[in-house]
Amino acid sequence: MGSLDGRVAIITGAGRGIGASISRMFAQQGAKLVLNDLGAEPDGSGGDAGPAQDIADEINGLGGQAVADAGDIADTATGRRLVEMAVAHHGKLDVVVNVAGILRDRMIFNLPDDDWDAVIRVHLRGHFSTIKPAAAYWREQRNPDGHYRIINFTSDSALQGSPGQPNYAAAKMGIIGLTASLANGLARYGVTANAIAPGAATRLTATVPDEKKIGDSPGAELMSPDNVAPIVTYLAGTESDWLSGRTLGASGHEVKLWNNPEVVETISSDGLWDLQDLADKAAKFFRPKADGLHPSIFMGQLPT
Repeated sequence: MGSLDGRVAIITGAGRGIGASISRMFAQQGAKLVLNDLGAEPDGSGGDAGPAQDIADEINGLGGQAVADAGDIADTATGRRLVEMAVAHHGKLDVVVNVAGILRDRMIFNLPDDDWDAVIRVHLRGHFSTIKPAAAYWREQRNPDGHYRIINFTSDSALQGSPGQPNYAAAKMGIIGLTASLANGLARYGVTANAIAPGAATRLTATVPDEKKIGDSPGAELMSPDNVAPIVTYLAGTESDWLSGRTLGASGHEVKLWNNPEVVETISSDGLWDLQDLADKAAKFFRPKADGLHPSIFMGQLPT
């Protein structure tokens, strides 16, 4: 028996890279799948129904159960359709995995309006597209022990402030806030929500110019998207009820639990702040802790 026997999952961005690796492992563990992938270029242009259908055919050929969809995930009609497909083809829905994303990298002073909007649309609206109808479906089930799962994809680019990806970093940090809200809002309906910050060699990371890469790249085996799939598979199962509202990193043979934001120091006054008093106390109490978070330490970080 597999850890996902009897589970039904939607996976976006399923046709290539991390999404394809997750799709294969889910199928190996017994999940029935609805696989979505627009088949676009890394910048979101174009479209091709082939990638999603190829993975579905591969899984079905090995005795699994998968159906494919090539719709634009940032179109909310696509998200509704995927939930309907899960119920129509497989009888229910247990898991939503939101992997789909694009890159349009520029420094903030060179970033076109359209590139900002496109990246925000695919990542944030793309997550909303599947989560809203899935949450409505789970609410209707009235099963607080349903072991329902939302697994979102964020990035180190948000967590560590990648300088050439302001649109991508903003979208991915938004996903962390969305995930926390979902964990709090949907717990009563048997839903957990977590985010994954992956590190893997994909079509998106391949767009990073060589001159922006720092140091030696890890070996191909360590950078395989297959290394991200196990933690997602664990979260999708019924044994992970204890974990919700958190962000995990997955790269190579390591899985990391990121801390949630927390207050590290507080200063106060007896009344309305005197500006000099504020300046003195901020320098004395905040600076020793804030210096360790200076943005310069993030220069050269590779996006994931």
